[in-house]
Amino acid sequence: MLLFGTVGYMVLGLGALDALYQTVTTVGTVGFREQGEADADWKIFTIVLILLGVGIVIYTTTILIETLIEGRLTDHLWRRRMQRDIAALQGHTIVCGCGRLGRTIVMVLENASADVVVVDNDERKLRELNVPFVEGDATDDAVLAAAGLGLAGTLVTGVSTDADNLYVTLSARSARPDLFIVARARTETAEPKLRRAGADRVVNPQFLGGSRIAAMTLQPNVSEFLDVVMHEDNLLFRLQEFDLGPGSPLAGRSLRDAQVRDQTGALVLALRDPTGEFLTNPPPETVLEVGQVLIAIGTPEQLLALDAARASADR
Repeated sequence: MLLFGTVGYMVLGLGALDALYQTVTTVGTVGFREQGEADADWKIFTIVLILLGVGIVIYTTTILIETLIEGRLTDHLWRRRMQRDIAALQGHTIVCGCGRLGRTIVMVLENASADVVVVDNDERKLRELNVPFVEGDATDDAVLAAAGLGLAGTLVTGVSTDADNLYVTLSARSARPDLFIVARARTETAEPKLRRAGADRVVNPQFLGGSRIAAMTLQPNVSEFLDVVMHEDNLLFRLQEFDLGPGSPLAGRSLRDAQVRDQTGALVLALRDPTGEFLTNPPPETVLEVGQVLIAIGTPEQLLALDAARASADR
């Protein structure tokens, strides 16, 4: 309005400063004297300027009151704060999909005190989780970027269709070649496609559910014990995995020489080499190598001791 009024009065013959002054006094309804001759053109332009200025003020005030009353401003500030919180995260897990599977994943990760950001189109479901979220289509690169893809440690895609999961996997792998991606597959034919698209792990919930039911039928106590060890906090022993990075004091030493069990009390149940092969119940002569993953069982204190023992020198 200031620009419009100033230019208008300059066209009517005023200098720049006088035109600006006349505009401010007119729009502000102060009513000081005119800075020029108030001919017909002047009066018509002034009337238009007053009506537009007052109209804009009334409209803006109405919108502001409506925003405050309906909570839009509060919601906007809350979303801005949540987006800042997401931007500050590092190494978090992005869960794409807020269905039954996605809600279960978020619940387990929350119980493990892991940072989680959820992506879904349904805001109502997202708000029920009470975790940071981004409302939108997970197949959209901008939505994944808003969820902190650049600094995330893991992405889990469990949206409704195999095609969408494939697309999300391709997008995430293209943006982050180093990202760990877990993809959901609804059909067996989708599993190899998701792996070729870049998924590190592919999970078929139907197959896993059937396998678990069969295992509980054949060995109910063993199955229940594994569930308790993995998910219950009231058991003394836990299962945990540890990466052997460059500079780890354990690399290049055998299990016997490293005295892992004697020094930490934790028991190494298996080793996984970089190719993905498992060595279960490794003998004491097994030499530990950089890139391997140790899977151990022990008390929280014993596992912390093993974590300290395997840590690289620059950690």
